[in-house]
Amino acid sequence: MADEPTLGEVVRRLEAIHVDLKEDLREYGARLDKKVSVERYELERRAADDVHRQVIERVAAIEAERVQEKRDIEQERRKTEDQRRADRRLVFAALIAPVLILLLQAYLAARGAGA
Repeated sequence: MADEPTLGEVVRRLEAIHVDLKEDLREYGARLDKKVSVERYELERRAADDVHRQVIERVAAIEAERVQEKRDIEQERRKTEDQRRADRRLVFAALIAPVLILLLQAYLAARGAGA
């Protein structure tokens, strides 16, 4: 009978087991309180996906605006370049060509008078 525990020891061991079991249950309850329901998780995931999609759309819009701005700048540059060419042609036709013709006539007249 010396190997068998006394009734007091059995009660103390059962009380210790009972206390440990209560602590474990409290710990599981605290863990469950921290868990998120599937519905809430889905809602939060959808909201995050919507935000992500909106950011992607905004970035795409900004990139499209930049590309359009580059096209506009290039078109404006070409327009300015074409205007400069037209101005050069106009200056040549309006100023330099008549002066050259006048000089040519004077040369021919001088040559013709000397001959």
